[in-house]
Amino acid sequence: MVAEHQSPSQAVIEPPVIKTLSGQAASAHADTLARLRIEVFREWPYLYDGSEAYERNYLTTYFQCPQSLILVAWAGQQIVGASTALPLADADPDMQAPFIQAGLSLTEWLYFGESVVLPEYRGLGLGVGFFAERESHALSLGLRYCTFCAVERPNDHPARPRHYFGNERFWENRGYLPMDLRCHFGWPDIGSDATTDKPMRFWKRELPEGV
Repeated sequence: MVAEHQSPSQAVIEPPVIKTLSGQAASAHADTLARLRIEVFREWPYLYDGSEAYERNYLTTYFQCPQSLILVAWAGQQIVGASTALPLADADPDMQAPFIQAGLSLTEWLYFGESVVLPEYRGLGLGVGFFAERESHALSLGLRYCTFCAVERPNDHPARPRHYFGNERFWENRGYLPMDLRCHFGWPDIGSDATTDKPMRFWKRELPEGV
């Protein structure tokens, strides 16, 4: 899932800096990262009504995977963004299933988890930086492809902002193309007590040498 590339809503005094954290170091910030994820994914198109307990448990997969990548963006002492990745072979089985069904080898792919950035720090290059760092990580692991998935919502959804522009052009400019692969994840939308499945479409890029 991705939620990272929009224009800044206000001036930022201190530019953020991206740092790579080990799983152990990142786990010390688990509560902050969980709250950040919940705050950002409450926005369209995810409308995610999440819980800190679920998010901390979800992040544990990245904290414990030796080949994961955990990027944290800092503005001074404040965490204002974060991004994750891990080999698809170590990802959740629900993420792996569409690739297995399509006859694709899991061992060639780096899966991008989520990128989240606070609204006032968007449009400052963090999205580009997160992609570049994860692509470099894929090459360091000898992986050929990068992939992520993003929720698909109908254009006539009543909660869709009137002037919303998605991330598709940004992804395409990074060399990513949509795949004919989808998975489904369930979560409760804001204002609803019911958990409903959402289609998540995969995007991919084949990495050239020397990214």
